[in-house]
Amino acid sequence: MKLLMFERPGGPPEAGVLAANGSEIVPLAGAGFSCVYSIVQGGATALAKVKDFAGSASARVPLESVRILAPIHRPPKFICIGLNYRDHAIESNMAIPEIPTVFNKFPSVVIGPGDNIVLPKMSEKPDYEAEFAFVIGKTGKNIKGEDWRDYVFGYTNVNDVSARDIQLKGTTQWLMGKTFDTFAPMGPYLVTADEVPDPHNLNVKLTLNGEVMQNSSTKELIFNIPQLLEYLSSVFTLEPGDIVSTGTPPGVGMAKKPNPVFLKPGDHCIVEVEGLGQLHNPVVGE
Repeated sequence: MKLLMFERPGGPPEAGVLAANGSEIVPLAGAGFSCVYSIVQGGATALAKVKDFAGSASARVPLESVRILAPIHRPPKFICIGLNYRDHAIESNMAIPEIPTVFNKFPSVVIGPGDNIVLPKMSEKPDYEAEFAFVIGKTGKNIKGEDWRDYVFGYTNVNDVSARDIQLKGTTQWLMGKTFDTFAPMGPYLVTADEVPDPHNLNVKLTLNGEVMQNSSTKELIFNIPQLLEYLSSVFTLEPGDIVSTGTPPGVGMAKKPNPVFLKPGDHCIVEVEGLGQLHNPVVGE
């Protein structure tokens, strides 16, 4: 299923499921769910209830008539992995990591499809990063890698927008360059794990103003989902709704030669991970 959050004109946020025709939404209020996060928290029982309801519900809302929101607007934790594609580490002139490079974004940074990426005045080098993210569906600590499927609820697109001059300015702590307001577009859907048989063989692409800037595959990940779950949960407890964004492939603007390409007002980004829909976001100045 493709779960999503949406707003009708003048209405509150609602949870829904994308209908099989791809052009309509089945609202889930009648099933007792007001947000996707509550479905994630409810696990397999909630998913079964949603599936049964969506299969019999007659109410439909045209997709084109609503505003799509981020599927999980305030995740408990927003965990990011850096330098997790071999070619991206090489283009960044950084060593291939022996353990995952981990940083985070604050939950307030999340925006949805169509929302503006707002470039801060204090940065002259804002950059894009197409990323494949997985969403935790079950509380876990010291998770074994072979049990990874028990803990992954689903998948979504993320754009890990980064102020490179702030990120790399005299510190190894990346957070401040990564967590400006609006620097984490997410969506449009949370695609349940059963719809993605092999998350380690998905095309990952970013298009900027109609030009493909990044185009790779999750098969190029240095640390895959089992490895990340095992490593992260050895330090802290993972909880339902936590987002783990797995890193970006080659082609970031900072590494473009001979001239770097940084985001500017008027740009338009599209992140597309195979099977997860398209995440569109315009870019504006602060």
